[in-house]
Amino acid sequence: MKYLVLMLASLTVLSSCGPKAFVRGEYEDANETNLMTDKWSESDMQRVVDKLVKDMVDTEVIRRAKLMPIIMVTKLENKTSEHIDTQSIMDMVKVEIMSSKKAKFIDKEARDDIADEYNYQNSGMVSKETLKGPGGQTGADLILNGRLDSITQQVGKDKTVYYKVTFILTNLRTGVMEWSGQDQIRKRFLKQRVGF
Repeated sequence: MKYLVLMLASLTVLSSCGPKAFVRGEYEDANETNLMTDKWSESDMQRVVDKLVKDMVDTEVIRRAKLMPIIMVTKLENKTSEHIDTQSIMDMVKVEIMSSKKAKFIDKEARDDIADEYNYQNSGMVSKETLKGPGGQTGADLILNGRLDSITQQVGKDKTVYYKVTFILTNLRTGVMEWSGQDQIRKRFLKQRVGF
């Protein structure tokens, strides 16, 4: 019996020394600022997209267009040392601009799927009344792309992370840059000792 009690006490002590896991969570407001990490975060993404989209839809080329401009969103080049899902940023840009009802988009990523569907519809499997084919697509008026840069500085216990996001809107007919917008984020962190 004494050995059994000692064995159970040893197991209890050993299990409390093992790795910890996150076992209980709760939902938070996705719009609240998240400064849990010194890396690019969803708060950074929301802040940048909100500001740049507001600036862009207020630009003269979109505001004064007789017809709603058609934009092709291409890519956001990641020039940071971090792995950042830039496609997610550009997807959020599309959603925000569509919500503004100031522009429409051409889905560049869907082009291969569209071409495959044209081939299928022209195979004889689709009724002539619903047949679609090449030559009817709408061309883009503007191309939106951009770049994400960062600088990290650390002195002693202080660390500063700086991000700069630049968007460029180019007229597809003329090649003229119609608008360029930029947002900057600087975050400061203090290193603290963790543990015993």
